[in-house]
Amino acid sequence: MADPTILLFIAAMIVGMAKGGLASAAAIAVPFLSLFMNPITAAATLLPVYILTDWVGVWLYRHHYSARNVKILVPAVLLGVAVATVITPYTPESALLIFTGLIGLWYCLRSWLARGVHTKTEAAVGPGLFWGILTGIASFITHSGAPPSQAYLLPQRLPKLEFAGTIAIVFAIGNLAKLPGYLVIGQLDGLDWPLIAGLSVAGILGTVLGRWLVARLSDTNYVKIIQVLLFTLSIMLLIKGGLELFGTNV
Repeated sequence: MADPTILLFIAAMIVGMAKGGLASAAAIAVPFLSLFMNPITAAATLLPVYILTDWVGVWLYRHHYSARNVKILVPAVLLGVAVATVITPYTPESALLIFTGLIGLWYCLRSWLARGVHTKTEAAVGPGLFWGILTGIASFITHSGAPPSQAYLLPQRLPKLEFAGTIAIVFAIGNLAKLPGYLVIGQLDGLDWPLIAGLSVAGILGTVLGRWLVARLSDTNYVKIIQVLLFTLSIMLLIKGGLELFGTNV
């Protein structure tokens, strides 16, 4: 088996690249690590990296974001985090992994199989609250909030920088809000803080790299890359959840 430390640094770079604009990539990190280590430990170890790189991403995209979407999504995500704090000790992780994976798979298949012109949607309170709450719940459990958040945002066809900035702000606030819940349920106990410091540096480097890539991708290619990452993530979540549901060690 590969050295878990090396895998953690790879995951931290992935998280950073996501916060630099390749939004779906961050949610792949925990499922990737879960193939080699306890998923709860992986999520807790990476949370400080998420929080630090979130705010680097906010700075990078501080002039590019959808204010209306931020106003809709942030309260919804915070509510989802609160709900997840309560239900996490009682809900099998397999069920949450499968549910999150199905959301992403549904969005990708709907986008790829639909015929004719895709109708552009607008930022709306109802859908935003629904997808935002799911984002908060999924993000708290497995850092996999990308599928529900993108199911809401991608149909709006926001400019790529505006999309990336909106994601950066929403998840920066949402991930910071996870800290009290993680403390309450004991997920931050016994972490290796010197290791986390090193992972944070890797995450910051990844953030800069992600921002560089986004600035050089066309809008069309950017959306395609996000959808491919989202589809890959969703399949990984479904496989992971299915194996756990049927009691298979992974």
